[in-house]
Amino acid sequence: MIHDIVKFARRMIVVVVGFTVLLVGVAMIVLPGPAIIVIPAGLAILSAEFLWARSLLRQIRSAAEGVLKRNGATPSPADPSQEESSGRAFPP
Repeated sequence: MIHDIVKFARRMIVVVVGFTVLLVGVAMIVLPGPAIIVIPAGLAILSAEFLWARSLLRQIRSAAEGVLKRNGATPSPADPSQEESSGRAFPP
């Protein structure tokens, strides 16, 4: 019984926080702010509970990777251990 209540409360917190972040990101499209960062963050939060958010987040990620490839840039690896190190703490 208590487990069900905790599970429901967690889900409601994820839904409220996720949709709030997503709506703030959508508002930042016309207002000043980093909408391009906040919208995927909201989708990432919602993807913990909803498959549609996970699917949309994957589509956004693949579109962003396509844009980076077309412009000659390469996305940074997800695993920092795969990065080539020049021996410096910071890039030049």
